[in-house]
Amino acid sequence: MSEVAGQFDNDIDVEVLVIGAGVVGIYALHQALDAGFTAQTLEAGEGVGGVWYWNRYPSARFDSESYTYAYLFSKKLFDEWRWKEEFATQPEIESYLNHVVDRFDLRRHIRTGEKVASASFDEAGQAWVVRTEKGSVVRARWVISATGGLSVPNYPDIDGLGDFGGQAYHTGAWPHTPVDFVGKRVAVIGNGPSGAQLLPAIVDTVEAVDLYQRTPTWTTPLNNAPISDERQAWLSDNFEDIVKTLSASPTGFLHEPAGKFSSADSAQERQAFYEKIWKSPGFAKLTSNYYDLTTNREVNLEFCAFLANKIRSIVKDPVTAERLIPKDHLFGAKRPPFVTGYFESFNKPNASLISLRETPFVRVDATGIETTERHRDYDIIVFATGFDFGTGALTRMGIRGREDLDLSTDWEDGPSDFAGFSAHLLPNFFFPGGPHGAGGGNYPRYSQDQIDWITKTLIHARDHGYDVFEPTAAQQDQWMTMIETLAPQSIFSAEHSHYYGANVEGKVRKFLLNPGGRAKLHEMLDEMTSTEDFGGALSRANETAHAG
Repeated sequence: MSEVAGQFDNDIDVEVLVIGAGVVGIYALHQALDAGFTAQTLEAGEGVGGVWYWNRYPSARFDSESYTYAYLFSKKLFDEWRWKEEFATQPEIESYLNHVVDRFDLRRHIRTGEKVASASFDEAGQAWVVRTEKGSVVRARWVISATGGLSVPNYPDIDGLGDFGGQAYHTGAWPHTPVDFVGKRVAVIGNGPSGAQLLPAIVDTVEAVDLYQRTPTWTTPLNNAPISDERQAWLSDNFEDIVKTLSASPTGFLHEPAGKFSSADSAQERQAFYEKIWKSPGFAKLTSNYYDLTTNREVNLEFCAFLANKIRSIVKDPVTAERLIPKDHLFGAKRPPFVTGYFESFNKPNASLISLRETPFVRVDATGIETTERHRDYDIIVFATGFDFGTGALTRMGIRGREDLDLSTDWEDGPSDFAGFSAHLLPNFFFPGGPHGAGGGNYPRYSQDQIDWITKTLIHARDHGYDVFEPTAAQQDQWMTMIETLAPQSIFSAEHSHYYGANVEGKVRKFLLNPGGRAKLHEMLDEMTSTEDFGGALSRANETAHAG
């Protein structure tokens, strides 16, 4: 480091401060320590796991294959952890993440129960000053805010929400004490992945359950299975190839592509192919489908018609079946849930579907929920209404950068960033898993790319005497132009989805994914790193101070 950087080092508590001990934060901490930096993590929860610490509702589980979601930096770790199922449940996932923390001696670097209240950049000291709600203060040279896009639960805008006298829970903030559903009257508000997972898990124990649906989604079978000894042996034997495939795949999955366009098959052959896709695991409904499913509207409509007929064949009541069939978006335009037994649940005599399009909410009161149709009494209300995706955690953390930048107001009209994990006027501050970071697919694989690049950047800065990383305004503008240009072409282009923030009342609708995917991310990062100073993004603290 430069002499000035060395001087500044006397005034910091830690070189790298990680915020959040979820999947991404744990990896960021490991990589920083492995690279020789002093590092520490602040975690709001009382345990590690992030989304898999908070989301512990019945039947919460992966919808990416367990071994593709897991860490890939150590073959020993990969071999020693035996996943029970292709798609693991929350308790196993949380156990795995705790195992990783202890396996690599990370726990002593993690402070739990420390929710960040503010993070301000001290330009004179070239350090971030991070304060927690408990009053702790940490000064750090670099900050990696691994708070993710699914960490701030979103509640529906309904009158009287706080008046309910029974039990009320959000799937994204589930209590550690198991909730007793036996013999209870339950309302589940929301039919996304969490609501679709929860309903089948409780339908056989409750007295009655009503699922409140605003807009139906293209829910399809997860097709889970136990991992056999033979499968485990194959995974271990092919570890290197698995890592290579997952690192290069645009979606971060191992699924075999279809290898053909829809035009290669006759109408009868396409129906047989769709039947095969229906029986395929998880996201293979997208990744192993015809190449032109996401670009040819007629092909997607044909697949949607196939799915609609599947729903009609499963759900006995034709009125309910039609309410469960999306009419406003193609398959993949919204994140499709992959679950087990969802449609079958509506054949149970104690389960009902309530369409909020037909009978909107009026209010919640002490005993239940009133719609324009009638009032219903409940013992438990579950809010399966998702999260303030992409920006929610970052705009609530009191982040202030250079030139008095206040992120909460600067992003009011939508986030502006570079590469989905950094921003102009936020020097030495990274937010992997933030807005415009992922392009749709297996989330940890995108985040691993980001953390690996961030770690290499910190090493490069240390080795070449740089103290400051901040993307230039031009670099950020180039990235945002790419986002805005390609967003209309993205498969996730339904503007009423959470990928536009449409599930949050009053939030400006802006596309929050990276429509260019991993390919465009690597292309623009490679362009930045083609010069030693990363096109002006890297500078030295003494030069910055002199310029000031």
